[in-house]
Amino acid sequence: MADLKPELFTAGNIAIELGVPPAKVKRAITELGLQPDAKKGACSYYGKSALAKIKAAVK
Repeated sequence: MADLKPELFTAGNIAIELGVPPAKVKRAITELGLQPDAKKGACSYYGKSALAKIKAAVK
């Protein structure tokens, strides 16, 4: 993961950051129609702008 920018987060990391269940984050990503800023294998990584949108949607 050294080639990924440090400001990218997985859905699981976003859930930990916001203190909510990962399923709630994944649902918000789907409902908002967010596309990942980067993909590595099966993992999707989202930037700080997506983090702000997800935070507003889950709280």
